[in-house]
Amino acid sequence: MTSSPLLSLRPRRDRGEKYGITSVCSAHPDVIRSALLLGRSLGQPVLIEATCNQVNQYGGYTGMTPADFRGFVEQIAGSAGFDVGSLIFGGDHLGPNPWKHLPAVDAMAKAQEMVAAYAKAGFSKLHLDCSMGCAGEQEVLADEVVAERAAALAAVSESKSANLPVYIIGTEVPVPGGASHAVDHLDVTDPAAARRTLDVHSKSFAKRGLEAAFERVIGLVVQPGVEFGNANVIAYDQDRAKSLSHALSDMPSIVFEAHSTDYQTKAALSALVDDGFAILKVGPGLTFALREALYGLDLVAAELDGGSPGLKNKLEAIMMTDRAHWEKYYPGNLTEQHVQRHYSYSDRIRYYWNQPASRAAVEGLKQRLRNVRIPETLVSQYLAPAASHVRSGEIEPEFEAIKTAYVQAILRDYASACGHHLS
Repeated sequence: MTSSPLLSLRPRRDRGEKYGITSVCSAHPDVIRSALLLGRSLGQPVLIEATCNQVNQYGGYTGMTPADFRGFVEQIAGSAGFDVGSLIFGGDHLGPNPWKHLPAVDAMAKAQEMVAAYAKAGFSKLHLDCSMGCAGEQEVLADEVVAERAAALAAVSESKSANLPVYIIGTEVPVPGGASHAVDHLDVTDPAAARRTLDVHSKSFAKRGLEAAFERVIGLVVQPGVEFGNANVIAYDQDRAKSLSHALSDMPSIVFEAHSTDYQTKAALSALVDDGFAILKVGPGLTFALREALYGLDLVAAELDGGSPGLKNKLEAIMMTDRAHWEKYYPGNLTEQHVQRHYSYSDRIRYYWNQPASRAAVEGLKQRLRNVRIPETLVSQYLAPAASHVRSGEIEPEFEAIKTAYVQAILRDYASACGHHLS
């Protein structure tokens, strides 16, 4: 059977406990390592998720299959001293999205192959997302079509999984990675639509004899009214989501899964968990914090060795050579695009960190600061969020510790919101 923390989300809510789990949606080794080190210190399981575009049977944009990704994370866990038995692997947006340019029958065939690969690799949390139209179809599909396709994927998963997974369903899914434009308003999911999603999926699963699998549907993706664009964030508003939150009383065994919670305040994250959004997904916000740390450390290195801060310029050259991951997402004039390439909340620079030239640039920065104890005054100047923690002795003023601390500062807000007691 699957991992107990996920199965306990709704029962713990029903008992009046404040309890949730952070879904770390990143393939960056430094982000994953930071999450595992924090999980080890808190004595908590860690949920790491991969998306359909990031990891699939063809390698995705990371070049990793689900089995590869699992091995990659487990290797990091070993080096971080984290118990691999406390790792939870999730697959996000599993469905035809990478192949939606194909006719539905072909796209779904590839989606089934992908789900089989995730299941065989032992991923224990699968988000089945067939909400997008394929070639020749309308962009928005009927609920029944979405549910039937999700059930078809569940059937594959059930037949290929050694340990039966839990499922997340839902069609009101925010754009992966955040919106590519300014957002100023979002409609919260109508409670009736949430109930209907659950009902039509229940019927579609039953038609395939998958009643037992449907009992392991633990989460429903809905829109609580949170999102981020390139330069702004829509904050969670409890009043607007009140009716949706109350609808959970009509849906036993279900919690809500909230996507695009990046950049929400600690108070907003806590309110989301209070209101039944027990699975909080975060990804770009973590690599955004990592980039802040690296750029700050680069400025420190220049002060200490008399050289020039070169990391940003090297990443700029890499992104200008390969425009595929940012050009159609960052509007505006040349100056505006330059700012977005490096500082957008959408953080599309995250697609470039794994390239050999980027890895070499970061390694070069690491060598510049090798065995260097950074003066507190330079931490204050260029790495201000870490300054008080360095002065108190909580963070060592050196490259790896500061880089990890920046990511963990975000994850600590999530851990606190999910009811975990921080030291």
